[in-house]
Amino acid sequence: MERWNLSTDSETETAKLGFCLGALIDRPLIVLLSGDLGAGKTCFSRGLARGLGVPEEVPIASPSYTLMNSYRGRLELFHFDLYRLSEPDELLELGMEDYLPGGGVAIIEWADLFTGLAQQYLAVRLSHEGPERRHFECAAAGSPALNLLQRWRRQWHKNSAGIGYG
Repeated sequence: MERWNLSTDSETETAKLGFCLGALIDRPLIVLLSGDLGAGKTCFSRGLARGLGVPEEVPIASPSYTLMNSYRGRLELFHFDLYRLSEPDELLELGMEDYLPGGGVAIIEWADLFTGLAQQYLAVRLSHEGPERRHFECAAAGSPALNLLQRWRRQWHKNSAGIGYG
């Protein structure tokens, strides 16, 4: 499994990292997010949604209480939060099998609470390195996710070299 490690220095940069990924997604994808409370999962997801073309006026909030929010962009976005779930049967009640894999992009916060959610995916683990600084460990399983991870890394480095997001 190929991995990519990097850090961001602010909430804005974390959102830009998500935006960079969202702008590159051109087919259905499962993104497994993990990390402690406040690590930036929802901030990253918000950036990814904007990169997918979800309009700025549409609020992107953590689905902690609703368990899943959906948004319209270039591809439909299904944003899950598994924090409040404790049993695998609850995933069935949520209807998660209808979205994995599905016709859109599924972002799953707290994915590390359950194993075997998908066979092909992009995994992103966030951790605190300071008050604003976040560390990302990204990994891909399956050739479409691997190809996307490689493109994302190249694009991020290109953007970091002074080429803006537009």
